Amino acid sequence: MTGAPATRDRDAARVPVLGLTVLYDARCSLCAFLKKWLAGQAQLVPLRFVPAGSEEAARSYPRLDHRATLDEITVVGDAGQVYQGTAAWIVTLWALREYRALAHRLSTPTGARLARGATLAAAKWREARSSRRWSGGAYQWGDGWSYDPTAGWTFEPPACDSGACATVPGR
Repeated sequence: MTGAPATRDRDAARVPVLGLTVLYDARCSLCAFLKKWLAGQAQLVPLRFVPAGSEEAARSYPRLDHRATLDEITVVGDAGQVYQGTAAWIVTLWALREYRALAHRLSTPTGARLARGATLAAAKWREARSSRRWSGGAYQWGDGWSYDPTAGWTFEPPACDSGACATVPGR
């Protein structure tokens, strides 16, 4: 069995990470819960929390795609490093005293698959409860179906510009 080739040194001794900013979706109950949980953990690297899409986030990080930060966790290091998705979760765990060893395990190829699965599961959970889909008790989705508690389910087929319209899906 041969090992993976070593990567070049990123000079972590010369450019240490002294702080991380976690951009989180303040409207998401899961994100708010995780923010509170992270803030309560012993931190080896200080974590700062900023609502994604906020004026503070835009002012602090003008080069970021702030729409993307609402869809996927984004962490910014004090030297300008940007981590998104699975890498953001791993670096956030790395900042915590009790979870640094887990972060090292998750940064391996096998661990990264597990971390990606957890990240996708969280994203799916968020999507299912997203205010973009569920708003004021009404359901709206791009497939033509909508639900209003007072009117029930209705279907309005999407526009058919190509001439090859899909059949009406069943519910």
